[in-house]
Amino acid sequence: MNLSTASAAPALPRIEEGTAPALQFELDVLPRLLLVDDEPLLLAALEDMLEGRNYHIVRASCGSEALEHLHKLKFDLVLLDLRLPDMSGHQIMDVINEKGMDVDVIVMSGDVGIDAAIGALKRGAYDYLRKPCSREELLKTVTNALAQRRLELANQRIASQLENSEKLYRYLVDSSPDLIYTLNHEGRFTFVNDRAYQLLGFTREELIGKHYSILVHDEDLERARYVFNERRVDERASRNVELRLKCHSGTDADRTFNNTLMTISLNSIGMHVPDTEVRKLEFFGTYGVARDITDRKRAEEVISYQAYHDILTDLPNRMLFKDRLGLAVIQAKRRATELAVMFIDLDRFKLVNDTLGHVKGDELLQQVALRLKECLRRGDTLARQGGDEFTIVLPELRDRDDARNIADKFLECLHKPFDLDGHEVHISASIGIAVYPVDGESIDELLRHADIAMYQVKALGKNGHAFYDRAMLDVSHQKIALEQALRRALELDELEMYYQPQIDVVTGRIVGAEGLMRWNHPQRGVLMAGEFLPFAEDNGLMLPISDWMITALCRDMQIWNAAGGQSIRLSLNLSPQYLDRGDFFEKMRGALVRYGISPAQIEVEITENICIRNPQYAIDQLNKLCQLGVSVAIDDFGTGYSSLSYLHRFPIHTIKIDQSFVKVIHDEQGHYPVILAIISIARGLGLHLIAEGVETEMQARYLKANGCMTMQGYLFHHPVSLAEFICVLEEHYPVPERNAVALGQGPA
Repeated sequence: MNLSTASAAPALPRIEEGTAPALQFELDVLPRLLLVDDEPLLLAALEDMLEGRNYHIVRASCGSEALEHLHKLKFDLVLLDLRLPDMSGHQIMDVINEKGMDVDVIVMSGDVGIDAAIGALKRGAYDYLRKPCSREELLKTVTNALAQRRLELANQRIASQLENSEKLYRYLVDSSPDLIYTLNHEGRFTFVNDRAYQLLGFTREELIGKHYSILVHDEDLERARYVFNERRVDERASRNVELRLKCHSGTDADRTFNNTLMTISLNSIGMHVPDTEVRKLEFFGTYGVARDITDRKRAEEVISYQAYHDILTDLPNRMLFKDRLGLAVIQAKRRATELAVMFIDLDRFKLVNDTLGHVKGDELLQQVALRLKECLRRGDTLARQGGDEFTIVLPELRDRDDARNIADKFLECLHKPFDLDGHEVHISASIGIAVYPVDGESIDELLRHADIAMYQVKALGKNGHAFYDRAMLDVSHQKIALEQALRRALELDELEMYYQPQIDVVTGRIVGAEGLMRWNHPQRGVLMAGEFLPFAEDNGLMLPISDWMITALCRDMQIWNAAGGQSIRLSLNLSPQYLDRGDFFEKMRGALVRYGISPAQIEVEITENICIRNPQYAIDQLNKLCQLGVSVAIDDFGTGYSSLSYLHRFPIHTIKIDQSFVKVIHDEQGHYPVILAIISIARGLGLHLIAEGVETEMQARYLKANGCMTMQGYLFHHPVSLAEFICVLEEHYPVPERNAVALGQGPA
């Protein structure tokens, strides 16, 4: 089959790829011709005359064969004889018309009557040739028929493209997420797409012919005048101009209108008609696209609000507070007035947060924020700095009493209990106050000095307020110097372990000792743990200090074991921060192995709040210690937020009665229910019991009489160094007995 293009075919316009595929196919393939005649010689002659014209030719010798070909194949042209043995050519044309076959017909007949020709033309024949016809006449007729056919197909393709293009444009415009419009030179709508109804609630009919001002918010009309009357057509045309448009949401049964506002970002360009005579552009309107950015504007407002406000309490954050404080300082300077800055830190918040969890801690902060706001004057600003810290600026201060009165109100409102889903919580606050301009003229100075005053309150027992004084700065510098010295103390080996013996009051024997840390400060002498460990906790030093403590303790135990003290059990306090660290167990086991210490000689003291904060995690960690052979004691029992439902689940061996309960014993015959309750709990759970801080014979007799047989305190021994502790052991265990103890024959 020859598929090359016929050289005689006329050039046609190029058809764009992807448009009207069926028509494209018909224009690109070789023309297919069907020759129908019952005379074989005539068929052969016809084929010879058409030879070399690049036609695909099919022959048929009767009407039924012709119809069979027409049903199977698609033809461009049929050369049809009217006289066939089984049917007439007119009948074949009737079938073609009836079936709607897209094919042209040239009738070739020897009939000289006019009726045959009229019948063929009525049935839509392209032409009528009388036999015999010349080759030139045949070729000319066939070529013209095919050319006309190709032109008709090309016109159909163009019409189809135009129709599809119009439909596509209409679809794109009406389904656009943007509002598309045109205005005439008077600013009246000549076109709006369907988005106008979806966004604004106005139908196309309600807007066409109306002036654009019916949509624009009154405050934006001036800006809209430049946009909706835009005449520029290049880069100078309006771009991304924000306007608010009125939305018509319809009416209800009472015909009550609800008008809201929408913010749009609008682009527009002028439309001009070229005037060839005067060679200028005549302005006839504006074309514009308006995008709904209401959601974006709302999101921007939310983001902007969140950037300057604390999400938890909805108070201004540090950034907004500094901005407002800066404005207040400028106004105070201009008016020559004073203002006060307060720095508030909640006392005991960390204990509540660790005990009841962060969710309850957040609820407490929210309740605190509400109470503090109720104490403020109009114009005052309360902000959350972060954590449990709040700051306040009090502008237009008449005198210091104004700030003092508000601070008293804060303390009074925080004194009332907080209800956290059934948990009654009591907190207080430490408040530092700095006054402009005497305590500082810049934002940072005022905040820093208020912070220093707040820490002074904490150092004096918390739950109060204080104005900044220059002497406080020296104390603050001392604290910084203390922190720096503490870091050096680890490197210079200035830390030392002291030991306070624990006595069995029945036998008078030492049965254990509590390890307590001391710092041999080069200038200040020996410092107790309470004087420097709070700084360590606040400055991330508890972990390295705890590592040092375990190593030092195991090293000391190796020494006193050599002196015959294997029967003595040593207890040491573990910081919650250290217990939370995943590798503390490995640190403990490694130190025991390195110094050859039996785990049975170690008892770890933890506060009960560790157990309540994350019970399951604490159980897992303490079980590891017990599997290693280390026992566990709860220190300061009864001072935290204990939950007895959890207590029996923990692998605990010892409860220590806090010295605050022991101190209140002033009468040997008195009734002290808290101590009696703790003794009963220990007895009921089968736990060992130790009383701390025993300082008088009366306290010792009361505790012994009620079932507590192990005690420690100044009545028996002060904490002593390792060398002194070994001397104490030698006094309690003479040499032969110490050897017996070493052999496992002495008292436990």
